Amino acid sequence: MKFKTIEWRGDRIRILDQRKLPREVRYLDCKDADAVAQAIRTMGIRGAPAIGVAAAMGIALAAKKVRSGRLASFRKRMETVCHQMRQTRPTAVNLFWAVSRMMKILDPGLQLSVDEIRVRLEEEAIQIYEEDVEANRRIGENGKILIPDGSGIITHCNAGSLATAGYGTALGVLYAARAEGKRFRVFVDETRPMLQGARLTAWELVQEKIPTTLVTDSMAGSLMKRGEIDLAIVGADRIARNGDTANKIGTYGLAVLSKWHDVPFYVAAPTSTLDFSLASGSAIPIEERAPEEVTHLNGKPVTPREVDVFNPAFDVTPHSLIDAIITEKGIARKPFGKDLKKIKDGR
Repeated sequence: MKFKTIEWRGDRIRILDQRKLPREVRYLDCKDADAVAQAIRTMGIRGAPAIGVAAAMGIALAAKKVRSGRLASFRKRMETVCHQMRQTRPTAVNLFWAVSRMMKILDPGLQLSVDEIRVRLEEEAIQIYEEDVEANRRIGENGKILIPDGSGIITHCNAGSLATAGYGTALGVLYAARAEGKRFRVFVDETRPMLQGARLTAWELVQEKIPTTLVTDSMAGSLMKRGEIDLAIVGADRIARNGDTANKIGTYGLAVLSKWHDVPFYVAAPTSTLDFSLASGSAIPIEERAPEEVTHLNGKPVTPREVDVFNPAFDVTPHSLIDAIITEKGIARKPFGKDLKKIKDGR
């Protein structure tokens, strides 16, 4: 990739500010955990794997900033930071998975000193980052067989390098297919209301010189009816053990259209996105965001002031509408419960 979404720099965390793209490539230098949490909350960094990495790095950074050498007060401060990271966004399970990994290092049973905990937290955060990059590359290698040469592909939101530590999930599959010599055109849903497709996915694909056509979300059905789309591929923020999948709002509608037009619908995500504590997608918490994201455009109101607004950031696609789930450990197919368990268990 020609850019880095997030970097550990020892005394700070460097984050590509996705709110400014594509007009400006600007980086945030987050010098404490508060700045990292704010970047996650306000979507300076977004995408399930990326915010998991950011939270882990934010915790490690906080550990380096705590001045007290007393173990009890140090642990108390770190538990507060972990709680702070968990409160940033509720839907993406990767965030909670990463925080839980960091929390294990704070376990009193390990009998570590403050300095040892600091070192271990930094090592764990960097490992989470490196594991995500490698997982994405394996997702790409596993999924590229699903991309026919000369195909038309539609995607929703952003599931590329910007949504991860690097390479990407859904877009990672396309990058791997392109590296193998396959040709294809990508139709990018604009993804209202935050335009992650128009601003981010289109920008990524242009950087990689992949033929790209931007469309409004409402054009997908028409494109499928005309025979322009051969498959749909998206990322995920949380996958229940039956295969129900939460992703950016509008994904469910795209899946319904795909089913109606006999277009294969694929989900690409690392195993850290699997949440086996939930039997189905009905239990996935759905974040609701500020009305201004819908009522304003570039800071200017575009709707009547008095109108009510419903602004969920995600929706859930039932497993019945999904043809395959691509992970770094293999491809799960229907019925998903059995395959996902094997993948989760590493069998």
